[in-house]
Amino acid sequence: MAALSPLVNEPSSTAILTDFDGTLAPIITDPAAVQPLSGVGPTLNRLAARFGMVAVISGRPVAFLSDRLKPAPGLLLAGLYGLERSGRPGEVVTVPGAEPWRRVVEASVARLESVAPAGVTVESKGLSVTVHWRRNPAQAETAVGLAEGEAATTGLQTHRGRMSIELRPPLAVDKGTVVGELVDGYAAACFVGDDLGDLPAFAALDRASETRGTVTVKVAAVDDESSPEMAAAADVVVDGPPGALAVLSWLADRAAAGGR
Repeated sequence: MAALSPLVNEPSSTAILTDFDGTLAPIITDPAAVQPLSGVGPTLNRLAARFGMVAVISGRPVAFLSDRLKPAPGLLLAGLYGLERSGRPGEVVTVPGAEPWRRVVEASVARLESVAPAGVTVESKGLSVTVHWRRNPAQAETAVGLAEGEAATTGLQTHRGRMSIELRPPLAVDKGTVVGELVDGYAAACFVGDDLGDLPAFAALDRASETRGTVTVKVAAVDDESSPEMAAAADVVVDGPPGALAVLSWLADRAAAGGR
């Protein structure tokens, strides 16, 4: 954990940011049934009480994250790769330009559900939709083709994930833009992620380090499915969600102990 030590020198001037699926929660076949590891919610709330900024930045809707994590005040939730943010209690704020795409996504969901073969799951997220083939890996090519067909006719953009492909509005918003905004003004920052969609967050930390002198730590929670690009881009590599939780718990413990 030595590489993490700079993050606890001045917790109030440090931003702790993390992904959800594959990082705080295991990847399973049914995306609707995903739950964080035991202890994740309380650990995040402990961090939020000590650090200047603590946020979960995920492809999940804010409502889903809130239900699973039971966030205390001070824990920011950024959903749908930054299209949504948590506001006041019970409030979800969308970025400018996103709402007109909601009906486009809803129509895509209906079409995809009508043609998806057995073992392909269509996950509606309101402002985005993800097509999963984890239940039936043999349908990967078909699932990708369906999503790319929707992208060609609707203007939505495709983004690949773990045995999945997502359709999102063509807005200049991703985990990198969110991280760049949230770490601005902080002396130190880290991001914990597991998948290709987290690489823009790592790149945002690199830019913060290069342009503003921010002390940054990039943590990759990897497993047998992980792209080698994640480990190659990281400063610290841990074993999946258990390793990510161990990192966050260590930071919470050290901050509570005054950095000792």
